[in-house]
Amino acid sequence: MTDRDGDPQDAIDAQGERRRDGLDDRVFERSAGDDGEGIPFVGAGPGDPRLLTVAGKDLLEAADLVVHAGSLVNSELLEAYCAHAELVNSVGKDLEELIPLMRDAYEDGRTVVRLHSGDPAIYGAALEQMDALESEGVPTYVVPGVTSAFAASATLRTQLTLNEVANHVAFTRPQGKTLSADEDHISEFVGMGDVTTCIYLGTHAVRETMDRLLEDDHDPETPVAVIYHASWPDEDVIVGTIGDIADRVEEAGYRASALVVVGDVVTGAGYERSYLYGDWASGNAPD
Repeated sequence: MTDRDGDPQDAIDAQGERRRDGLDDRVFERSAGDDGEGIPFVGAGPGDPRLLTVAGKDLLEAADLVVHAGSLVNSELLEAYCAHAELVNSVGKDLEELIPLMRDAYEDGRTVVRLHSGDPAIYGAALEQMDALESEGVPTYVVPGVTSAFAASATLRTQLTLNEVANHVAFTRPQGKTLSADEDHISEFVGMGDVTTCIYLGTHAVRETMDRLLEDDHDPETPVAVIYHASWPDEDVIVGTIGDIADRVEEAGYRASALVVVGDVVTGAGYERSYLYGDWASGNAPD
């Protein structure tokens, strides 16, 4: 690193303090679909290159340098839209290496794109990179992507919310190195009954998660789906219940890269017709 480089943690702390004083003026000046100044943090989507947004595609095709999330981004997407650009895999690199890399390229006049898997807002660790870059005088902005829960829902031919089945959706992850046992609320979400629980980063912990749900007396027949590599060419769907999904996943041999969905929307059974296209829409709804 050069002498200019400060501690990224100091930058993150400083930006956090500034946010306590008020929102960044840019919040009120641009919306998610607008072109921005600086380095865009682009969501690559769940895997299929066609599920990249139009904005993301345009930015990648114009990029000189793409810093991407390694195998979490489909190589077909990189080949389709980034073949002309220098590609840097961010896996194994810390902030102290990534920030000067992107900053120096940007200051040299190169067009830089930071490419995250899915959507940067979901377990993406994007904000800390953005804060560190901003502290170095490099502006940043976010281009949303399609998160894997939406690809999984499409694969299952269902909705994450269904009238009289699920009114809420929880995006969560199981306890582990990042999340303590006290911070794991999966059992609470499932216990609410009308919540579709989408578990990220938890393929390796399916058995432990399901065992905890059983210990908490949740119905072992509650539907569960595990969607491996949603929208990728090797996508696989395993459907079971809280009681048996762990055996099914272990038999398939998956330890990562799957989205776990818990709730009755997995089967789509028992939902009621919504008001949207019924009497309410025609003005004949009862008072």
